[in-house]
Amino acid sequence: MMVAVIPEGYLLDVESEESSSPEGGVSISAVVGRCLEYIIRVQRGVSAENSWQIVRRYSDFDLLNNSLQISTLSLPLPPKKLIGNMEREFIAERQKGLQAYLDVITTHHILSNCEAVKKFLDPNSYSVNYTEIALQHVSMFFRSEPKWEVVEPLKDIGWRIRKKYFLMKIKNQPKERLVLSWTDLGPDKYLSDKDLQYAVKLLSSCSHPYVYKVTFAIANESSALVIRPFSEKGTLKDLIYKAKPKDPFLKKYCNPKKIQGLELQQIKTYGRQILEVLKFLHEKGFPYGHLHSANVMLDGDTCKLLDLENSLLGLPSFYRSYCSQFRKINTLEGVDVHCFGHLLFEMTYGRPPDTIPVESFPPAPSVFVVSVLESILTCEAMKNGMPTVSRLLQMPLFSDVLLTNSEKPQFKIPTKLKEALKTSKECIEKRLTEEQKLFHQHRRLTRAQSHHGSEEEKKKRKILARKKSKRSAYESGEEHSAKYSNSNNSAGSGTSSPLTSPSSPTPPSTAGASSIPPAPPPPPLSPAAPPPPPSTEVPMQPSPRPDVSASRGALLSSIQNFQKGTLKKTQTCDYSAPRIS
Repeated sequence: MMVAVIPEGYLLDVESEESSSPEGGVSISAVVGRCLEYIIRVQRGVSAENSWQIVRRYSDFDLLNNSLQISTLSLPLPPKKLIGNMEREFIAERQKGLQAYLDVITTHHILSNCEAVKKFLDPNSYSVNYTEIALQHVSMFFRSEPKWEVVEPLKDIGWRIRKKYFLMKIKNQPKERLVLSWTDLGPDKYLSDKDLQYAVKLLSSCSHPYVYKVTFAIANESSALVIRPFSEKGTLKDLIYKAKPKDPFLKKYCNPKKIQGLELQQIKTYGRQILEVLKFLHEKGFPYGHLHSANVMLDGDTCKLLDLENSLLGLPSFYRSYCSQFRKINTLEGVDVHCFGHLLFEMTYGRPPDTIPVESFPPAPSVFVVSVLESILTCEAMKNGMPTVSRLLQMPLFSDVLLTNSEKPQFKIPTKLKEALKTSKECIEKRLTEEQKLFHQHRRLTRAQSHHGSEEEKKKRKILARKKSKRSAYESGEEHSAKYSNSNNSAGSGTSSPLTSPSSPTPPSTAGASSIPPAPPPPPLSPAAPPPPPSTEVPMQPSPRPDVSASRGALLSSIQNFQKGTLKKTQTCDYSAPRIS
């Protein structure tokens, strides 16, 4: 999310910051009125058109922070202040503090997706009570299926806002516990209603040693309902984080008390089992794209995949924001492999990676683990593309794992439904590619703006501007000198000889004739004046006139190449005037 906080009434200077999240960053400013209020500008994605503004007070930030305390994270919310909270210095400090607080929330992968943050930033889109909607749909379902009964709601055990969970039981089997999940349809739902309903019902017929059994599944034009057995042991993520399955998602996974990865043999076995079921789904042409450690159920020492229905319902992946950044992850098979890299990192180190791509890996139980991670999560892997599942199965980390389960996989998909699933998969991949293209263009633009706005680049532009200014001044001076010299030459040639037409050329002058006119005769009855001394000027010798085009070219060249500074200064003593004694 892109968030800007601008208080009303009394505006201070604002400095925007961008986060590393693909969905934007945070900027803030402050205002004084009867009470301090903040206008938050929120932008979804990279398009500035998809933005809006909301007004929040500090008390709203405080309420949000209280709702996030369940995560046990230490969030940098600025403390309260009762006295002096309208002073300019305090407002500027509070502005920076709230800016940092929003940056932390919007860049945290789990916090940014939780319901409290979504409602805080986008109250219009998330004003609906989805728990009530889910209960209405479940009640309608129970009218036609009276054998089921709700034991209790499982509040916030998942990360999706529009997906709700209930603990169930069968009336004639009161000790057996099941989990009902209800969710509405997502933006990538491309199957027709008829194909969707058929495909969802087909899930209960899927039999695979590494797919968690679906007891019942049904869908309509707006939502879907799926029932599975409840596992007290929980998911693979619960094992890694030492969490209780019924606890809220934020409490379980945001801030684990002890960070510790799994043993090498567990990593090898669980990784091999997950890759086997991914290979099976890919061969069947069944799109998945929703692999993460909370979608892997533990059944003894066996991993079993959950939520196969997510891709049918068009729901976004848990790692969608990461996949949107890299254009080589452009198929659902590639998405599955990338998600497997996240899962393997989590199994190895007991936590998710800090950044993607990963520049260096901490020490691992085996070099073979690091080699698999490097093939998926490094910058080079993002540029070259994801390896296939078959390639991963051949790597040393998994190739020597023996699978003891002998259950034969069965999942029959009719040919007509296969075509519909193929078309749906292509549409999902097309939307992902378009999203990656937009993000890539936005990133290039942001880098260009950042580059041109840097201090080093500003200095370079100033130096180039000065050089250009000096060069321009020098060229204009030369042009002015050339024009001035040209005008002088034109004036001199006009007084020495009249212009003649090319048709009547002037005959050449007599050699040796002086260019200085003779002195006038002395007045009568006066003694004759002595003859003047010879002139110090060298007389110009006229040359025969060449042809017209060559003469004009030479004249133009002379004018263009004339430089006034090359002329030598001379002193002339003129004795041609008459002297009267």
